[in-house]
Amino acid sequence: MSRLRPAKAGLLVCLLYAAPAFASARVVLLHFSDYHSHALPFYSEGREDQGGIARAIRYLDREHRHGALVFSGGDTINKGSPSWSDKYTCAEWPWLNGIADAMALGNHDPDYGADAFAKCRSKIRYPILSANTNGFQRSAVFKSHGIRIGVFALAGSDFPTLVHTPGFTFSDRIAAARDVVADLRKHADVVVLIGHETLDDDVALAHEVPGIDVILGTHSHLKRELQKIAGTNTWIISPFQYLTYISRVELTFNGKHKITNVSGELIRVDNHLPSDANIAKRVASMETALEHDPQYAPLFAPLGKLKSGLLVTQLGERTVALMRNVAHADFAISTTSSLRQDLPPGTITMETLRNAMPYDNEIVTATMSGEQVQKLIDFKGDASYHTPIKIDANATYRVATTDYLANVSAYKSFFSGVEKTGLRVRSELKATLFP
Repeated sequence: MSRLRPAKAGLLVCLLYAAPAFASARVVLLHFSDYHSHALPFYSEGREDQGGIARAIRYLDREHRHGALVFSGGDTINKGSPSWSDKYTCAEWPWLNGIADAMALGNHDPDYGADAFAKCRSKIRYPILSANTNGFQRSAVFKSHGIRIGVFALAGSDFPTLVHTPGFTFSDRIAAARDVVADLRKHADVVVLIGHETLDDDVALAHEVPGIDVILGTHSHLKRELQKIAGTNTWIISPFQYLTYISRVELTFNGKHKITNVSGELIRVDNHLPSDANIAKRVASMETALEHDPQYAPLFAPLGKLKSGLLVTQLGERTVALMRNVAHADFAISTTSSLRQDLPPGTITMETLRNAMPYDNEIVTATMSGEQVQKLIDFKGDASYHTPIKIDANATYRVATTDYLANVSAYKSFFSGVEKTGLRVRSELKATLFP
């Protein structure tokens, strides 16, 4: 056996000790949000057969086995629509045991009350995070390929008006974020927010709380490719809604565990992804039982047919025009959040219509000056659909909107002296589409 000369042996030792400084690691983060109990594939963005929990689970499970971290951004259920949520509530939560690493608390997750939520929570092995909600784990640190990933979640600024279940209280989100990010920076190499805030809240947070590397959004149901938030070092990506997409972010680290590159994309969940056979079989059986349940069967009876589909933007424009007309108003406005999904071509059922318009909002009216209407249009606190109008600053206008926008949403400060019409938005649209 040959010996190394002393000079060469010393060089080898130096190289061995230096090697870790040149090593790199890659961590994959996967995230979905606002699933809202959409277990079956559906019509979205003008395409049939999008989404589907069986496809998503097969993909997430495969990637998790290869070392990816998997996160849910919350809002996994939605009381009142779809009917799957009402019948099965959180049946899918335990399907993610062994796959999901953590879940953010969403505003809809307590929809069925404290007891139901506690029962759902008892079925899962992954933590539900919310740094500014009482009774919840604030954060968690995971290790992947030697990298420590600190993860936290927040209840958005609108949770106090959206969550009506007793026992849930929310503290200041900015203060909570500052505290939890400072703590995670002591124990983790990277800090990630997994939900559950609006885009505006997320952007503001990135500016007010430095130290967040990645935000996996969003409560706003937005489809956003990976991008850096201007004026910050924070990256953000958002996978739309209902498992139409899964966010995939890849972080590359050097040997000192510092991020050297961030890349990512939205993975479309459609028929190019194979399904988990057992989950697909279970979903089909549950859907059959749902449609034959006397309590829900009427929702699946045909209302009529559409020759061509209506994209959600077209549906929004049509809806606000209808609201203006039936309320005999000069102007109408609705939050985009009140209209969630495209209407497909072909047979439409009440269930399909409810999925497109999950909330049975009432049309209300208010009188405003031209100046007030202009401020309402210019307001950027929440996305909206509204009818066109030529404004005279000295004139007064009758404004039609939803009871949600006038009383709950970010627009509520614009409204006073609201009058009820007794008309429901969804019923009026139904009567127009299928007279």
